[in-house]
Amino acid sequence: MTNDFQRPRSMTDLLERYRDRVQPVLNILLESPYFYQQDNPDAFSFLSRYRHEFARFFNEHFGWELITDAKCARVYKPQWYNDKIPPANRDLFNFTKRDECLAFMLLLEFFEHKLEVESITVDDPENLRFRFGDLLLYTVQRFHELYPQNKVDYTEENIRAKIVRAIMPQLEKHRFLKKIQPPKDEIIRTEETIYEALPALYHYNVTRLSQPVDPGASSCPQSEEKES
Repeated sequence: MTNDFQRPRSMTDLLERYRDRVQPVLNILLESPYFYQQDNPDAFSFLSRYRHEFARFFNEHFGWELITDAKCARVYKPQWYNDKIPPANRDLFNFTKRDECLAFMLLLEFFEHKLEVESITVDDPENLRFRFGDLLLYTVQRFHELYPQNKVDYTEENIRAKIVRAIMPQLEKHRFLKKIQPPKDEIIRTEETIYEALPALYHYNVTRLSQPVDPGASSCPQSEEKES
């Protein structure tokens, strides 16, 4: 008989002892791109406690990598096996237009800038929040720095309507950002909308932004994930 005080050595041990806690964790990890501590603190705490057992299970059975930090967990699948499903039909986070890729990388740059200014780290209990107008202003300024000679395509209105606002739904869908709804009796301008920067943003960096971007590129360069 397994001693209650003996640490489980495998997923089989975990399932035998804590099936009612293991199954919710496995399902939550597969239901969305990211599992946040605030989604289900109890399940997240259990995952963190037995991170090595879960990681070994995903690696040995599926070849997936479990990535975790203090606020976020995700399962990374490095290979797509069913090549009959074309990339366009896969529900993956990926921008296909160059300007949208740049806008995403500028969001990461803005995020790191705000963290430094406000002295926030991943260990802080509250996530960074910011006004959409501040992100828009930052993005417009950076696009003008990147393309100083192109004042036709990169007017403030074009950047707002065709680039920044175009990527926001994807960022919300894949849980990089969360829109904070204002009180029901309060009407605010779009620029005053508050967004919460969710912990997935800590898993990315902006090093690719400094590399040359091919003007004819049809897909977004993959952002490098930070080490957990």
